Amino acid sequence: MNSLFPRKASCLALLSLGAFGGAALAQTASDTPSLKEVTVTGNPLAASELVAPATRLSGAELLLRAQPTLGETLDGTPGVSSSYFGPNASRPIVRGLDGDRIRILNNSGASLDASALSYDHAVPMDPLAIERIEVLLGPAALLYGGSAVGGVVNLIDNRIPREPVEGFQGKADAAVASGNREQGGALLLEGGSQRLGLHVDAFSRRSGDTRVPLELSCTREGVTSVARRICNSAADTQGGAVGASLFFDQGYLGASVASYRSDYGSVAEDEVTIGMKQNRYALEGEVRQLGGWLQRLKGQFSHSDYRHTEYDAGAPGTRFANQGNDLRIEARHRKLGALDGVLGLQAESARFSADGEEAFAPFSRSRQAALFLHEELATAWGKLSFGARSESVRVESLGNPDPAVTRFTTGSRSFHPHSLALGALVRLPASWQFTANLAATQRAPKDYELFANGPHVATGAWERGDPTLALEKSTGLDLGLAWKEGANRFALNGYLSRFGNYIGLQDTGSTESSDGEELPLFAYRGLRARFAGLEASGNLRLLGANDAEAGRTASTLDLALRGDLVRATNRDSGEPLPRIAPWRAGATLVWAQGPWGARLGFDHVAAQHRVPAGSRATEAYTLWNAALSYRQKAAAAQLTWYARLDNLTNRLAWSASSILTSTAFPKAPLPGRSLRLGVQALF
Repeated sequence: MNSLFPRKASCLALLSLGAFGGAALAQTASDTPSLKEVTVTGNPLAASELVAPATRLSGAELLLRAQPTLGETLDGTPGVSSSYFGPNASRPIVRGLDGDRIRILNNSGASLDASALSYDHAVPMDPLAIERIEVLLGPAALLYGGSAVGGVVNLIDNRIPREPVEGFQGKADAAVASGNREQGGALLLEGGSQRLGLHVDAFSRRSGDTRVPLELSCTREGVTSVARRICNSAADTQGGAVGASLFFDQGYLGASVASYRSDYGSVAEDEVTIGMKQNRYALEGEVRQLGGWLQRLKGQFSHSDYRHTEYDAGAPGTRFANQGNDLRIEARHRKLGALDGVLGLQAESARFSADGEEAFAPFSRSRQAALFLHEELATAWGKLSFGARSESVRVESLGNPDPAVTRFTTGSRSFHPHSLALGALVRLPASWQFTANLAATQRAPKDYELFANGPHVATGAWERGDPTLALEKSTGLDLGLAWKEGANRFALNGYLSRFGNYIGLQDTGSTESSDGEELPLFAYRGLRARFAGLEASGNLRLLGANDAEAGRTASTLDLALRGDLVRATNRDSGEPLPRIAPWRAGATLVWAQGPWGARLGFDHVAAQHRVPAGSRATEAYTLWNAALSYRQKAAAAQLTWYARLDNLTNRLAWSASSILTSTAFPKAPLPGRSLRLGVQALF
């Protein structure tokens, strides 16, 4: 049995969660526990006003924009684009930053996979199983680690119930789509009493090759065909979870087991498929109203077991695995005058392996421990915030167990990153408010940035790490202005981030030979970089009362507006950095009357000609989308029927932030016109 977590941290996890159980036994019985759920991403104090810019998707909005991948679901949100490796694999890109600079969390805890390692590796999640998604932008995300310098994406579910459910409730989803012949469904059931909560869910999604407005060739078993579909873009995904919690007067203690399975095509190659599986085991507990200096104590512990195998024409090839644990303990102290805050401990450990001909990174082991602090000082005019994080990171290369594979450097590196953030929120007259965030962040290099040395199909290059890399350091400034009055609102954010040692993958101008094929040699190197941008969003009530809740009964018509731009520059060479989305702007008319709702909108993406040498420029395009929904009561259930039409005009387009646009053009354009029909039942 492999030891995937430091022994002391494992003991600490068990002792901490045992303490929650002990606290439960010590509580006096009560028939009415107070267990209000709070949003914790970037808001550990459950404040109604956030200093850091944040976005939340849930309910009907998430239902009407959900896509098979996390990146595509969030794409178009101001500040967020997608890495888009075809319809089955994409991660969010936040303010031009991707990979291990974006922290993807599950209920604020780590969920290990290999999606940051390579663009063709999918995030093991499905929107069918998610209650809501929260995106935290900018420097305040350091609360969750140096890997969150770009932002945090938190996937929130109720697999560990956090408040009692009297009796029984649930949710069911079913949908079909024409563009990829998708069939999907999910079922969630919850029940219990004031002392026990139970949860079970299951989901399944199956799709074929995705339709596009362009004829593309596809070679399988030596036979080449041509069709208006992305070759090898079919997928079959399923998963589910069970969870339970015990409730006591001031908290809860719960556990869950979740499973995710997906078999999908890697669209860069016509006959390469990926068989992925992840099992995640989680413990979570919280004790509130402790009295004295400590008011609340929350603990989370999870173990993730992720594996995937890449198959070439059905024959197993390279195998990837990532196994590890995450512990997070968060304590909220009592208010010291107007000062409120939390402090905590986070520890992570992971063991990674890649075995096969295309293993471009060695077996490795990574360990991290961190202390963090977040404080807020309320004032008559708003509030001030302060955050700090100190980490200890050790990354070790174990080489490869195959004695014939000698290209990997072995050894270890230790790092001690430290990060600080300051923030302010100022209430202005006439319902305006101003926010400012300043942060100095340090990130330890990842295992592949230090020790990679091999052919990487997703990038079409030979990638080589640098064992001498130093900490990645950045300073960031974010300024925001927001206004809200009833249903009308407006928000504008501008940011500037300067990296003194941005770890980027750069073309060396040399080549390496792999199976007789010459591949360009790309190396991880530190460089100076600058990211600057703007994000804007707003809503204007055109018809109906200026009341955010008026649409439930009266007829309303709103105009939702959004837009963003980011400019990223290599300050050493003066060249732009690769895979940066161009400026984007969109608008949607949203109509509601009683149970009916309708949407019609567009997203315009400008041309991106500001690309480094070797990258392909992209032309501008506009995608139109429409949706219609209807709510009705049926027995004890609330039904929501909906129809959504994506890419209404069947526009041909390529993503500027996708590596496939340069390495595998024209194999993976954006999906063409697709009609999605579905129903959701709440009961």
